[in-house]
Amino acid sequence: MTDVSVFHSLSYDRMYWAINLQRFSLIRRRHHRRFVISHHVRDPADSELSARFPAGPGVVIPNSHGEKLVGILHETGSKQLVIVCHGFQSTKDRIPMVNLAAALEREGISAFRFDFSGNGESEGSFLYGNYRREAEDLRAIVQDFCAKGRVITAIIGHSKGGNAVLLYASKYNDISIVINISGRFNLKRGIEGRLGLGYLQRIKQNGFIDVRNKKGKLEYRVTQESLMDRLSTDIHAACHMICQDCRVLTIHGTKDKMVPAEDALEFDKFIPNHKLHIIEGADHEFTSHQDELASLVIQFIKANYQKDGPTSKRADGTIDSRM
Repeated sequence: MTDVSVFHSLSYDRMYWAINLQRFSLIRRRHHRRFVISHHVRDPADSELSARFPAGPGVVIPNSHGEKLVGILHETGSKQLVIVCHGFQSTKDRIPMVNLAAALEREGISAFRFDFSGNGESEGSFLYGNYRREAEDLRAIVQDFCAKGRVITAIIGHSKGGNAVLLYASKYNDISIVINISGRFNLKRGIEGRLGLGYLQRIKQNGFIDVRNKKGKLEYRVTQESLMDRLSTDIHAACHMICQDCRVLTIHGTKDKMVPAEDALEFDKFIPNHKLHIIEGADHEFTSHQDELASLVIQFIKANYQKDGPTSKRADGTIDSRM
């Protein structure tokens, strides 16, 4: 049977219209799935938040291309570690990443948030697609910490970072808890909003498209190669490749204007061991729902750590103790 849980005092009708359940035929869920409902540009609040939740010194880890990835370690002294990944044109210092790492730290769980190559303080060039390469950046982080005796308890990704953690899980069977926050299922959607009408024809003619802000300032360049990288990244296939032993949580907001909540429902259809939580009224960055977001993440990690028992496979294939 499908486990249907309802958080807060939302009426069924209200929830129904919030995410259009009938359209996606949720009654076809497999018995192991659970469906739960509860009640960007750099923001000046990001730096203010970082000041409120100071972390340890910066950590530099090279990726497989020799580029230095820069991150912040929220150290609690625990052997266990959770890695937090940011989204498109974002950084480790955006509000969701800082808040989640700080919340984990308060619970005694060490956390590491970092910049993907070409973003924030990390080396490398910014690329529009880069999905699989960002998953490999994450691989470099996991392997580095495992080599230092850490046990990676969970990997968390926000927005495009959600795609990175899912792609990682589909390729490497060494992390048992994966959390996808506001990730996009259909990578063919959302492109026209950034690149404009007729983007495929224009990029084939010119080889690139420059994306500018409202003031005409260049934000980034999309090459044909990077666009094809995005279009050829098959998230549907990746979901099927995530092993049954990997527990995945997807969290999404009903008022997300960047990535529609319908994408979260698609993840729930195809990831084998999956839990879906929709937060009513939450936007893409959970601006007014940071505490609820952090609470859901921590609850999921703690609950599934307890189910895991005392051991977990490490990135090097060996067995090590867990929380």
